[in-house]
Amino acid sequence: MKIDWKKLLKSNTAFVILNLLIALLVGLLLVGCIFLWLNRHTHHGQEVEVPGICGMYLEEARMNLHTLGIDAEVIDSTYSRKVPLGTIVEQNPPAGAHVKKGRDIYVIINAKVQRSVPLPELRDISYRQAEATLKAIGINVTDIRYEPSEYRDLVLDVRQGGASLEAGTRLEEGSNVELVVGKGKGTQQTYVPDLKGKTLSQARRILLGSRLIVGAVNYDEPSSTDSSYIYMQTPRGGQWVLEGSHINLSLSTNPEKRMETDETEEDNFF
Repeated sequence: MKIDWKKLLKSNTAFVILNLLIALLVGLLLVGCIFLWLNRHTHHGQEVEVPGICGMYLEEARMNLHTLGIDAEVIDSTYSRKVPLGTIVEQNPPAGAHVKKGRDIYVIINAKVQRSVPLPELRDISYRQAEATLKAIGINVTDIRYEPSEYRDLVLDVRQGGASLEAGTRLEEGSNVELVVGKGKGTQQTYVPDLKGKTLSQARRILLGSRLIVGAVNYDEPSSTDSSYIYMQTPRGGQWVLEGSHINLSLSTNPEKRMETDETEEDNFF
């Protein structure tokens, strides 16, 4: 049977077949373009070996990575005294892994500044407990000095470079401090200094120098120790007591308190 091609080409069937062929050709071209774009965008087959960058500073590591077509991205920071500040302590992927160009290497860096910690309240607790507390926050006890006190083995003071440290003082992690610890009451008499007008920290330093201890501390109104001054003490200044005795203190922010107390004591004296 002879096919009439002219008639077939003019028929609807030919029109449908032609459109299908055109659509198939366009689809093949589109798929080819997509694969070509993906190949270029994902750097297919272009892998590089990840170098070890732990221990490097971030800027140094990025310079090395850029030559390979990859980069570093910081995702976290930590703190360690075992490695230099500001250096990379962890990387992902690890050294030796293979990645495509353009990939980021995720890194964790050591903090750039040394961490500081607040000094906890250590007075009137055992020196062993104080040592353990300080060790837990990264502070070293390099010396223990014993002074007369009513109670043995309790912390009387915390010092650094000879200066007393108040609770809350921030110290760099790894710092060294000295503990002043009680050894029981002495057998010698010592002179009680006059503490009126002094702050609590000043009084503590003066009393320790006289081998005496701060006892009960009372405030006539809620306030900070930096703005309150001593207006009364027991025993009073000028008396003689055993070394290691406690001196009770009353503090106020009212500047007239001391004058009133002084006048009252003078009246009682005469």
